[in-house]
Amino acid sequence: MSVPSAPNVLSSEAAMTEKLEKNAATASQYSVANSPTMRKQKLQDFLFHKITFSFALFVLVVLVGIVISLVYGAMPAMKEFGFAFITTIEWDPINDKFGGMIAIVGTLVTSIIALLIAFPVSFGIALFLTEICPTWLKRPLGTAVELLAGVPSIIYGMWGLFVFAPFFSEYGQPLLANTLGKLPVIGQLFSGSMIGIGVLTAGIILGIMIIPFIASVMRDVFEIVPPVLKESAYGLGCTRWEVVRKIVLPYTKAGVIGGVMLGLGRALGETMAITFVIGNAHKLNWSLFSGGNSIASTLANEFAEAESELHIASLFLLGLILFVITFIVLASAKLLLLSMKKKEGVK
Repeated sequence: MSVPSAPNVLSSEAAMTEKLEKNAATASQYSVANSPTMRKQKLQDFLFHKITFSFALFVLVVLVGIVISLVYGAMPAMKEFGFAFITTIEWDPINDKFGGMIAIVGTLVTSIIALLIAFPVSFGIALFLTEICPTWLKRPLGTAVELLAGVPSIIYGMWGLFVFAPFFSEYGQPLLANTLGKLPVIGQLFSGSMIGIGVLTAGIILGIMIIPFIASVMRDVFEIVPPVLKESAYGLGCTRWEVVRKIVLPYTKAGVIGGVMLGLGRALGETMAITFVIGNAHKLNWSLFSGGNSIASTLANEFAEAESELHIASLFLLGLILFVITFIVLASAKLLLLSMKKKEGVK
């Protein structure tokens, strides 16, 4: 009878020990998985997932509900006027003849003017706060910018009507008429009666109003740039402007575009500030000094007074058009960011 060698005995004992340890670990894991604490954590994780999903779904349901209500309310005007509503100038509630071209043009023009004013000013404010401003001034100045963002729009409208408009009619409009108004092509934009209120005044007030929003976002995104990148650029001999152009802006361009789109979205849908100073005139004129209208101001002025079904439907259709314009702006910004990311990948 052969006696097993010592190495074989040791290997069998090691295998048995390993098997026992695996069984013990499996049993331990099973007991932990079925413990009350583990079951409670699984339930909490399940509820957290479902609750957050319901919040996201709620936003989508509200968005779809808004679109459906706008389309349903605008259906009579869409059947009556069709796509001609967008290109028609006439707005006659007495004879039920409605066109949205004046309000659409007024909305786009005032928003573009506001963005042309607000973007460079906001960029300068954000750049000063993050790169140039002394430490003792940075906090109070930043707080002042954030407080301006909380001022109600009706305050801007009242200030624009009672303070800015008289000043602009006496000093600003004559200056523009005597300078830019003399130029061959764009001179028509700066001609006409100088009464202080009008499309240009509305654009300026909008620009002042959205400056704090864009500046706050830009300041926050400029502050996330790693200091080591800027310090390295300064160490290589770059000037402050070169650091901003070659380091800060490429690193934060997504946030900068997001801030600009936030301000543009605010300008497109602004109501009270526009209503005070745009003039509320349903006429199309080349002059920026003349009165005009926007979609938001038209809705604010006429919704309570609308009586006929076609009038109410036309106002709903204007609201739907404003929704579409805002969606196009945000979608364009998203596509722009995606194209920029693709170009970075190619490089």
